[in-house]
Amino acid sequence: MLLVTKILLFTALIPGMVTVFVPYRLITFTWKTSPAPQAALALPAMVIMLAGIAGYCLCVREFAVQGAGTPAPIDAPEKLVLTGLYRRTRNPMFLSILLILLAENLFFQQGVLLVYTGGVGLALHLLVLLYEEPVLRARFGPAYTAYCDAVPRWGMTALPFTADLRHD
Repeated sequence: MLLVTKILLFTALIPGMVTVFVPYRLITFTWKTSPAPQAALALPAMVIMLAGIAGYCLCVREFAVQGAGTPAPIDAPEKLVLTGLYRRTRNPMFLSILLILLAENLFFQQGVLLVYTGGVGLALHLLVLLYEEPVLRARFGPAYTAYCDAVPRWGMTALPFTADLRHD
């Protein structure tokens, strides 16, 4: 139960802030000068948003079940997670967050939201390069290096990663 509480708290504070609160503030701040949401784009935007939410939830599940941890860096998984979406891309949680933001862009079509999404994408890329990858490489060693060699950082590999490199 404690793990679930920590995951929900982190999700509300970080991804919730990035995908809900800040976009809401940006949209309401510029709403008077922006066009109304596009009804014709509502369904495609919803499909993309649901894909992002589902991807995030799947990643959180893998962190909890396979990694025995949360997405929060201060309570990171104890084991290297190589299952689920992590078999196809190294950063599915961040890609899921970007999908949610892209769905909001599609629906609201506001330049400020597009600039924000680009900034979030750049920040996530720098976070991965400057913090996450060095920390994981130091923590999990050759297993993480082999994983990085086999699975793309941002793209999706056609074949799922199957090597058994779990760090026990």
